Amino acid sequence: MFRDRRDAGRRLAERLEPLAAEHPVVVGLPRGGVPVAFEVARALKAPLDVLGVRKLGVPYQPELGLGAIAERGVRVLNEELVAMSGVSEEELARIEARERAELERRVARFRGDLPPHDLAGRTVVLVDDGLATGGTARAAIGCLRRLGAGRVVLAVPVGAPDTVQMLSREADEVVCLEVHADLMAIGLWYDDFAQTTDDEVVRLLGEAAAWTPPREHVGEGPVEPGPGDDPPGEREVSVPVGPVHLPGSLRTPAAVTGLVIFAHGSGSSRLSPRNRFVADVLHEAGLATLLFDLLTPVEAADRANVFDVPALAERLGAAREWARHEPEGSLPVGYFGASTGAAAALWAAADDPSVMAVVSRGGRPDLAAEHLARVRAPTLLIVGGHDDVVLDLNRRAQRMLVCENRLDVVPGATHLFEEPGTLEQAAALARDWFREHLRVPAP
Repeated sequence: MFRDRRDAGRRLAERLEPLAAEHPVVVGLPRGGVPVAFEVARALKAPLDVLGVRKLGVPYQPELGLGAIAERGVRVLNEELVAMSGVSEEELARIEARERAELERRVARFRGDLPPHDLAGRTVVLVDDGLATGGTARAAIGCLRRLGAGRVVLAVPVGAPDTVQMLSREADEVVCLEVHADLMAIGLWYDDFAQTTDDEVVRLLGEAAAWTPPREHVGEGPVEPGPGDDPPGEREVSVPVGPVHLPGSLRTPAAVTGLVIFAHGSGSSRLSPRNRFVADVLHEAGLATLLFDLLTPVEAADRANVFDVPALAERLGAAREWARHEPEGSLPVGYFGASTGAAAALWAAADDPSVMAVVSRGGRPDLAAEHLARVRAPTLLIVGGHDDVVLDLNRRAQRMLVCENRLDVVPGATHLFEEPGTLEQAAALARDWFREHLRVPAP
C-alpha cells in the first residue's frame, strides 16, 4: 500500500491540506510516527514535535498492551485486559515505572534542550504510522487534552475499523487513508517498514526547525506554578463543586472595582496563556480575575464533558457562589468566556441576575441559544474577522439577545486570535466593556 513512512506521510498530507488554514502543530508518535509526521508538517508548513508515549505490555507477552502511558503522568488502561491477564497492581506499577523511565529518556534524547511546543488552544495533528489496538493513540490524545490542545485531529495512513471508530469518540476528527478489517499487522501495508531509530527522529526534528519559528517555553498544561511563580496579588484557590474541588487562581489588584470570572474553552484550562493575557489586561485596569478549571483531568479526557454546556454553566454558577464568601465577593461580577466557555457564561448569566456583564471571545453562544433571551447582563461578543463560521453563529445569536449587546469584529483575526496584535485588541475591548459595566452602585 505504501512504499515507506515518508511516502505515507506525503499521501496523508494531501488529505490534511485544508488544516493549513488553522496553523496547526503536528505531533508525531515516536518513533515510527515521526517520519510520517515530518512530511505532514512540511506540507502544512507547521511546527513538528513529538509526544512521549509508551505501551504497557503484558510481562509474558509484551506485544499485548495492557494500556499506555504518556507525558505529564497520563495513563490509559484496558481494565478488561488487565483483569484477564492476571497482572497484579504491584506488577503493573513496576511495568509503568520501567516504561516511564524509558519514556523520559527518549523525550530528553529527542528534544534535547528545546521545550515542547505550546499547544494551548491550538489545533494539533497527531500522527502515527498506523492504528492497531489504539491504546497508544488514546493515551496520546488524553495527554494533548491535558496540555490544552483546542482541537485534536488524529491522522494515520492505515487502521483497523473498530479502532478508528473508537478513537473517533476520543479525538475531534480521525483521518485514516485506508481502513481495513483484515489489518493483521501495520507493517504488512508498507514495502519498507524498517525500524525508525532515535537518531532519525532527532535528525527530522532538526530539519523541521528550518521552517519553524523559535519555540518559547510553554505556559499551558497541568503542571502547577512553582513557588514564586505567581504574579503579584495572585493566590491559588480551591473551588468546591459538589464532590470535587477545582483548582483556580484568584488575582486582586490593590484598587479593585470588580471581579471577572473566566470560563475557558474546550480542551483548555485555567493556565491558558490567552486567557491569562486577557486577565493581565483586566488586572491592570483594576479588575480582579478568577481563572479556574471547569473540569477535573479525568472529566476533561471524556470529550462529551467538554460540550456539556448545562453542566459547565452549573459549575460556573458554583464558582460565583464560592466567590461571594471571599473578600472580593461584594464586588460587581462579570463573566468572560471563550469558545464553549462563552456558552456556559451566557447560560449561567441567564440564571443569575446578579451578573452585571458578559464578554465572549471567539465564543459559541449558539450552544446556549434557548437561554439567550433571558440574559439581562450587557453582553459583548468579540469574533475574529476571518473566523467565518463562528462569526455567522454569533450574528445569529446576537439577534436572540434582548439585553444591551454589541458584536465587535477584530479585523484579520482567526478563531484563536493568533495574528499579531489581534489578541491585544480583543483584550482591550473586554477591558473597556467590563470597566463600563462593572461599577459599584452609588449608595
